Amino acid sequence: SELIRGFLLSGMPCPSSCPSGLLALMAPGLALVATFSLPSQAGDRRALPVEKPPGVKGRTLILLDVNTKSPVRIISENFLSLQLDPSIIHDGWLDFLRVLTRGARLLAGRLRKIFGILWGSHIWSSSFALLAGAARFRVLLGSLLPFILIEAQEGNIVRSDIALDKQKGCKIAQHPDIMLELQREKAAQMHLVLLKEQFSNTYSNLTLTARSLDKLYNFADCSGLHLIFALNALRRNPNNSWNSSNALSLLKYSASKKYNISWELGNEPNNYRTLIGRSVNGSQLGKDYTQLRSLLQLIRTYSRAHLYGPNIGRPRKNVIAFLEGFLKVAGGTVDAVTWQHYYIDGRVAKVTDFLKTRLLDTLSDQIRKIQKVVNTYTPGKKIWLEGVGTTSAGGMNNLSDSYAAGFLWLNTLGLLASQGIDVVVRHSFLDHGQNHLVDQNFNPLPDYWLSLLYKRLIGPKVLAIHVAGLQRKPRPGRVIRDKLRIYAHCTSYHNHNYVRGSITLYIINLHRSRKKIKLAGTLRDKIVHQYLLQPYGKDGLHSKSVQLNGQPLAMVDDGTLPELKPRPLRAGRTLVIPPLTMSFYVVKNVNALACRYR
Repeated sequence: SELIRGFLLSGMPCPSSCPSGLLALMAPGLALVATFSLPSQAGDRRALPVEKPPGVKGRTLILLDVNTKSPVRIISENFLSLQLDPSIIHDGWLDFLRVLTRGARLLAGRLRKIFGILWGSHIWSSSFALLAGAARFRVLLGSLLPFILIEAQEGNIVRSDIALDKQKGCKIAQHPDIMLELQREKAAQMHLVLLKEQFSNTYSNLTLTARSLDKLYNFADCSGLHLIFALNALRRNPNNSWNSSNALSLLKYSASKKYNISWELGNEPNNYRTLIGRSVNGSQLGKDYTQLRSLLQLIRTYSRAHLYGPNIGRPRKNVIAFLEGFLKVAGGTVDAVTWQHYYIDGRVAKVTDFLKTRLLDTLSDQIRKIQKVVNTYTPGKKIWLEGVGTTSAGGMNNLSDSYAAGFLWLNTLGLLASQGIDVVVRHSFLDHGQNHLVDQNFNPLPDYWLSLLYKRLIGPKVLAIHVAGLQRKPRPGRVIRDKLRIYAHCTSYHNHNYVRGSITLYIINLHRSRKKIKLAGTLRDKIVHQYLLQPYGKDGLHSKSVQLNGQPLAMVDDGTLPELKPRPLRAGRTLVIPPLTMSFYVVKNVNALACRYR
């Protein structure tokens, strides 16, 4: 049967009328104490003069200015994306998807563009129940929607009796409470089964039939979402070439239904030896992609369909060689080059790991490796980080879903945006592990609130920052990595609380002491709105709850997110960044030339 690797549903930023929701890919940047310019943010690199205002200790003061003339990067409007666990198919939730259609459809009306991607070979389960959480799920997912990934597997394609009817097919299915209760029990049992599979590295098939595909597409289409479908690359002929027979039947079936789908082939192909006992090199996968492109061109419906890949794993030496071989053969056939990154093994993670700047910087090195290869063989090709999470192996309770994990998440967003990665797909919105954004009762976790603020405040234009201050002298042989990370973007055009030309800063302070930042240059003497996120409760960095400007954040009810109220700071006031915190600052009415126009 044909593996369907997942499926991403992506959405554009919500306007102010959109219900508060999640989704924000924050990006921690870099800001060192001392004359410093971000190497990844080209622009005017002249250092700011270091001044010591009366009453402020020089060692704690940092001067910050932003180049407002032109952006250094422009990322996709759909930059922040999310993965949705495929177990909605595996453990029976597919029949309940239509419960969510209405909320998703209402959201889609406020979105300009939504993408989706299907990919995968490993199957993870979801212990979430849509019982009491259906309304809450619609609000949370709807507010954050950019890309959502679902993994699945497709079986024999036969004609289905499900027709996509805009008037009838989009009605909300009604299910008795007892059905939802039974489904919750079934999901809990399947959760244990799939956990065992994950740790034993043996996986059962997840079959997506024609009827299942119809349900998926019906849900996506009625919700205004675009589906990207990843075919199974593990089906091999004796000569190790891709066996496309089952994929062709799927393509023909989808075309007969006039389904608007984009495509992908396989997932982490560099690991196929462990899955099928035989390896596939980059050039062979390139030939497979060329074959897939030829199949798409033979089918009128998909002659211009988008194709993405190869979705490789962490770019070690052998994986880089794989990517080079792939791009030499098929670089011109894909619309974006994709790869994945997970920071640490969730089975051995500690809270102090999330505070290590050396760990935070590992992604930057990977980005450079991927960009070097892509620019060599396919200059100008867009790059997507199609799978990312703080930890692998499903994460660790009280760590991967805690406030501390937000440092890695915000760092990821900042590095990717500043270095020109077009799209990032977060693993995951919900699943059986601990890397998700909402808990089993659909209560938002800290990374959800980070994502929501990012979605509300951050626009696609990235600005260069200039920082000056005092830096302690490094000890011999030791490199000082900055623990204060700052990024700047034009404020989102979709946030009507701020006029065009405003700028949003987002900051991570990994120091165990507070830091003071004085806005200079074009930012001097402007009114600032502060959005300071801190852990809430006695658990500190392990907390699964957060407070915004001192007020705890929680759902008002199943259908309502709280208002995210900023704290206004008077013009010219020094920003005081508490230790071990993340924050956003909207500098109002800057009238930045780079931010006036879309």
